[in-house]
Amino acid sequence: MNIYDIKINSLQGKPIHFSDFKNKYLLFVNVASKCGFTPQYEDLEKLYQSYKEKLVVIGVPCNQFGKQEPGNASEIQEFCEMNYGVSFLMTEKIDVKGDNQHPLYAWLTSKSLNGNKSSSVKWNFQKYLIDKNGHLIDYYFSITKPTSSKIINHLK
Repeated sequence: MNIYDIKINSLQGKPIHFSDFKNKYLLFVNVASKCGFTPQYEDLEKLYQSYKEKLVVIGVPCNQFGKQEPGNASEIQEFCEMNYGVSFLMTEKIDVKGDNQHPLYAWLTSKSLNGNKSSSVKWNFQKYLIDKNGHLIDYYFSITKPTSSKIINHLK
């Protein structure tokens, strides 16, 4: 299985086909509206606007860390648009760890699936960067800003 085989819906309930993004970098970020890292939405939007010719930023709402994403789909969308002008892609709210872990995060966090490295999602706003061929480059903990050279250097 590769990243392009995984199925997930958008925040609006429409299917997202990752295969539509072949030849682009993908940055997956588990997001939450009531977290100390929530202001990273602003830098995620800046990153997306700066590199959208070659990068797709995908926010993945999750309520597993401190119950910091309690909203439903419309509340999440309204919050992101009104407070941060988010225009990048947002998925449906999912579990990123545990018994109900979504297949997307099973792939992102398991070396046996992604072929690169295993990880565990520690908190909101952990980032996973995928190259233009669908391979995991690396992951970055919440404290790594979206505009960090650790991420941007891969996009140049």
